[in-house]
Amino acid sequence: MNQQGAGCGQEDDWWRQLYGEGGGEETLGRAAVRDAGPSDAPDTLDDRVASALRAVAPPRRGAPAPQPPPARPAASPPAPIPLQATGPGSRPASRARPAAPSAPEPPRDIPEPATTGGSGDRPPLSEPELGPLPAADPAALDELVPDTALDGARYGSLTLLAASQRGDLARHRGDVRRDALLTARFGAGRHALILVAVATGRPAAEGAQRAAHDACAWIGGAVGRSYTRLAEDIRTDHRSALKSGLQRLTDRSYGRLRGRARELDVAPERYTAALRCLLLPADPDCRTRVFFGIGAGGLFRLRDGAWEDLEPPLPEQSAKEGPDGTGGRLRSASGRSPADGSDGAEPFLFRTAFARPGDTLLLCSAGLAEPLQQEPAFAARLAGQWSAEPPGLVAFLAAAQLRVAGHPKDRTAVGVWES
Repeated sequence: MNQQGAGCGQEDDWWRQLYGEGGGEETLGRAAVRDAGPSDAPDTLDDRVASALRAVAPPRRGAPAPQPPPARPAASPPAPIPLQATGPGSRPASRARPAAPSAPEPPRDIPEPATTGGSGDRPPLSEPELGPLPAADPAALDELVPDTALDGARYGSLTLLAASQRGDLARHRGDVRRDALLTARFGAGRHALILVAVATGRPAAEGAQRAAHDACAWIGGAVGRSYTRLAEDIRTDHRSALKSGLQRLTDRSYGRLRGRARELDVAPERYTAALRCLLLPADPDCRTRVFFGIGAGGLFRLRDGAWEDLEPPLPEQSAKEGPDGTGGRLRSASGRSPADGSDGAEPFLFRTAFARPGDTLLLCSAGLAEPLQQEPAFAARLAGQWSAEPPGLVAFLAAAQLRVAGHPKDRTAVGVWES
């Protein structure tokens, strides 16, 4: 016990000598160590450990003075990656840096649409294509006509594509489309007969879209009831019988238009429409195509990359001058007024055409026939797009609705491709 107590006392004396406990008293014959006061040297736990390690470590060579890190070169902008063009006639991109692209030029084959003001007669062609919907009558919703109609079919060696759309002027005004389109098949198999009818109501006439729809519906019903005889006449090439039969059916249809005008208390010359039709046999061995109709429009054939106008020549007319100087009522050589009552001035048109592989037959309303006849660049562009294989429905519609300044009417196009 005494040894343990002596050891503890010596340890306490050592702590007092080191830290100066006891105030200025003498301990073991020595003065207590007084505090030297605050010091500027760092005195954290990490600093003390580092100091101890330096004291016990062997001597080392002097380390070289730290060098500043090398300066990084200024970043230069990355070189542009040449992109490969994907359009028709494009060439692979070269390794050299391409020149800065210039602003795209408008296609030279289509005239630049002229920007106009908010005139009521001409639409602002710089605005988007779509416009307001036509006004609707809650009691006559069946008279509404969609902005665009699209149809297509394939029979044997022929491919049929048809599109009808509201023109820029009607879209700008919020008017209804006056063009009507009917595609119908009567019968089945090799004996089937395909009818395509295109009608256009009179401009600025009330109920023009109804007249166009009625004209298509009534000629369709007449052809459908007689399709067996018509298909036989086409296959046997009985042109005279075919022409007289189609003219009778057309006369009856226009007679019904006159009757409907009386029901509506409208002048017959106001409730009428231009009507153009194609008859296409589904028999792959019969390549005769029959056109008939009354009124404005177009009939063209695309052969070897060039357009041919197949509009039938007007029949001989009797020289009866009308009061308006237009030649009065047109009459055939027999003296009979073709399609009496249509509007009193339009003859019955009829033509047959033999289709060769690679031909494209185009039936259209006046809204497409006029730019096709008056704008060579527009005609050349359509020829380039429709000379090869028949396009899809969307591509056909996109080509048919190419806008041409000064031609804002409704457009209806029917293309028949022969393979």
